[in-house]
Amino acid sequence: MTRVVVDREVCMSAGVCEMEAPEVFRLDADGVLQVGEPTDLTAVETAVRACPTGALQLVD
Repeated sequence: MTRVVVDREVCMSAGVCEMEAPEVFRLDADGVLQVGEPTDLTAVETAVRACPTGALQLVD
């Protein structure tokens, strides 16, 4: 099962992932990234590639 790993030291809460795959990524009220189950893998892959800091990684 593919899952998303977030490097919290690198994530700057830009919200690009949330724009690309809002069903999986959400910034909470404190700007902390919340990650759900990757249902639409194509959208999640796009979000991972679009992350400006490279904080997201897909792992099996």
